[in-house]
Amino acid sequence: MTPDELEQIAEKERAAQSECATELRVCVAAGCLSCQSDKVKDALDAEIRQRGIGGCRVKGVGCMGLCAEGPLVSTSKGKMYKLVQPSDAGAVLDTFDPGTQDKILPAHLHCPTDTPFFQSQQKIVLENSGIIDPERIEEYIARDGYSALMKALTEMTPQEVIAEITASGLRGRGGAGYPTGLKWSTVAKAAGAKKFVICNADEGDPGAFMDRSVLESDPHRVLEGMLIAACAVGAQEGYIYVRAEYPLAIKRLRTAIRQAERLGLLGANICGTRFSLHLDLRLGAGAFVCGEETALIASIEGQRGTPRARPPYPAISGLMGGPTLINNVETYANVAPILRKGGAWYAGIGTEKSKGTKVFALAGRVKNTGLVEVPMGITLRRMVFEIGGGIPEGRQFKAVQTGGPSGGCLPEAALDMPIEYESLAKAGSIMGSGGMIVMDESSCMVDVARYFMDFCMTESCGKCVPCRVGTYQMHRILTAITNMTATPKDLAMLEELCDLVKHTSLCGLGQSAPNPVISTLKSFAAEYKAHIEEHRCPAGVCGIDAEGDKA
Repeated sequence: MTPDELEQIAEKERAAQSECATELRVCVAAGCLSCQSDKVKDALDAEIRQRGIGGCRVKGVGCMGLCAEGPLVSTSKGKMYKLVQPSDAGAVLDTFDPGTQDKILPAHLHCPTDTPFFQSQQKIVLENSGIIDPERIEEYIARDGYSALMKALTEMTPQEVIAEITASGLRGRGGAGYPTGLKWSTVAKAAGAKKFVICNADEGDPGAFMDRSVLESDPHRVLEGMLIAACAVGAQEGYIYVRAEYPLAIKRLRTAIRQAERLGLLGANICGTRFSLHLDLRLGAGAFVCGEETALIASIEGQRGTPRARPPYPAISGLMGGPTLINNVETYANVAPILRKGGAWYAGIGTEKSKGTKVFALAGRVKNTGLVEVPMGITLRRMVFEIGGGIPEGRQFKAVQTGGPSGGCLPEAALDMPIEYESLAKAGSIMGSGGMIVMDESSCMVDVARYFMDFCMTESCGKCVPCRVGTYQMHRILTAITNMTATPKDLAMLEELCDLVKHTSLCGLGQSAPNPVISTLKSFAAEYKAHIEEHRCPAGVCGIDAEGDKA
C-alpha cells in the first residue's frame, strides 16, 4: 500500500457515496442495538425497496451520542430522528420521498440537531462516530483514515512524530493524565531488543462507556493511533486488552484488524517500509484492577492480574521484560488527527495545562444521557444543565461524580469549576477515564459512598493489606452508618482509614478508593451527622425518611 493507492481507495469510496442522493444512518452501537435498532435498519431497507426509491441507501453506523433517545437515525442531509421503531420506517421515509415529503413528521420522531447537546460539542475523537460504517475500512479511508500513518512512515522521523505529540500537549486519557509525548519518548529511548505497544481497553468504571463506544464506532482510528505510536517508539508487537463483556467491540476490532492486514496497513513491511507491527487481542475477565498497567501486563502474560511495585515502570521494563508503551483507547484515538493537523492545532483547544477535548459518558439523573466530547475547560454547569439538559422530573441537582469509583462527588458549589485535570484534583476528584454520573435530591450521599466502596472492596486484588483490609473496614463502617447503628467513634475511624488506605496502598485502585468517601465527608457532612446522631436519612434511602418514619 502506497500513499497513491490509499488515495485511490478514498476517491473510489467518495465517488460511490456521491452517487447516493440520501444516506440513512442507523446507529448500531450497543446502546441502540439493545433497543432493536437492527430491526429499524431492516424495516427502512424493506420500505425503500417497496417504494422503489432510487439514490437512497441505509447503513449501520456508530454511536451518535444521544443515547437517551435511541434508537437514533440520521441522514446525510443533516436530519435526525429519535426513538425510531420498525413501524416508523414509513414516516421517516415520508420526509424525503418526493411523493410524500410534505407530510408532517410525528412529534415523537423529531430530534433537532441545533440544540446545546449537539452544538456545544467539539468532536475530534468522535468525528467519525455516527457517520461511517465501522465495519468498512473504505469508509474510514475516505475520511482521511490512515493518511496520518502514511505521513509518519514516509515524511517524518520517529523523533518528529514524538515531537508533534509532545507539542500537542496531549495527556493520557485513561485517568492519570500523564503527558503522552513524555511517555512515548521514554519508551523510544529505553534499551530493549523487543518493544511493545498496548491499548488499555479494560474499561470497568460503573456508568462508563466511552472506550466501548469508540471501539464499536471507529475501530480503525484506534488501530491507526497504535500503528503511529509503534512506529515512533520502535515497537514490533502490540496488544489490545479489551473486556470480554464487550462482544460487539471485540467483533469490530477483529474485523478491522483483518481488513488492515489485507490492505497491507498492518503486519510485515507496512506500506513497503521496514516497519512491521503485529496486533492481537487479549480478552480480560472483568477484573477492575487489570486497568492498572502492571496488572494488565501480568494478565496478558497469563499470570494472575495483580499489580507490582514500581519502579521499574512499564516504559522501561514491561511486557516480557521489554520496554512497553501503554495508552488507553481515547489517547490513541487522538493521535491521527494530531499528526494530520499538527500539534499546535490541538494545543490551541482546551486550557493551559489540559489540552484538547475529552469524551465523557454522561449518566445518572440527567435528561440527555449519552456520549459527549467537549473542549477541556468547559464548566460542570454547562455539562449538566446545557448539554445534559438538566435534572428530570423537576428535581434539584445534588452532586456530580467524575472519575468513576476512584473519583469524588462534587456539590452544587463546584458547578462553575472548569473541567480540567488540576481543578478536579484540587476539588477532591479526578478526571478518570471520563465517567460522569449526575445525582439529584433523591440520592443519599452516604449510600453512594457505600456503593462505590463496595465496588472497590470487591474488585481489590487482595495483594496488599491496606487495600484488602482497609476497603473492607471502610465498607463495614459505611454500612453501619446507613443502618443507623454507627457512632461518632466509627466516623473518626472512617476518616483515619481514608488517610491510611490512600497513602499506603500498592496501586491506584487502593490509593483512590477513599475518594468518594473523602469528598462526601467534605461536602455532605450534614448527611453523615443525620445518620449517626439523628438516626435518619435525609434522602429517605437508608430505611428511615426525612421525617423519621419508616420509608
